[in-house]
Amino acid sequence: MNVTIYSDGASRGNPGDSAIAYMILDEAGKVLKKHARYLGKRTNNQAEYEALISALTAAAQITNQNVTCKLDSELVAKQLNGLYRVRNPELKPLWQKAQQLKQKYKKVAFTHTARTNPHIQEVDLAANHILNKVTKTNT
Repeated sequence: MNVTIYSDGASRGNPGDSAIAYMILDEAGKVLKKHARYLGKRTNNQAEYEALISALTAAAQITNQNVTCKLDSELVAKQLNGLYRVRNPELKPLWQKAQQLKQKYKKVAFTHTARTNPHIQEVDLAANHILNKVTKTNT
């Protein structure tokens, strides 16, 4: 089975309260899994990586075939595709973890996807919903 992952990380502050969300769809566009959770204090780029890592980990329970990962973070997509080097020492272990998870699949593609994409908007809303709950609890 081939799947598509949409993932997003959100951070209020940089670093600040952060959350992730992802959804995994089958080839027909049926949602196989959705997930969102609070991370704690992270930068936005760390949250973006952690969202993808969480999604790739979950997708391994569904398939070992082809995975297309759609992210709204151009930086993360380009780093994972080898177009940008990972210079930030806090991002290197996250990049390495994503590279390790790639090995679980026949093929993985990382694609920068516009924030106007409805699935990206959905995971963005889910991550921000988690942050709204946390922010409300802390005030």
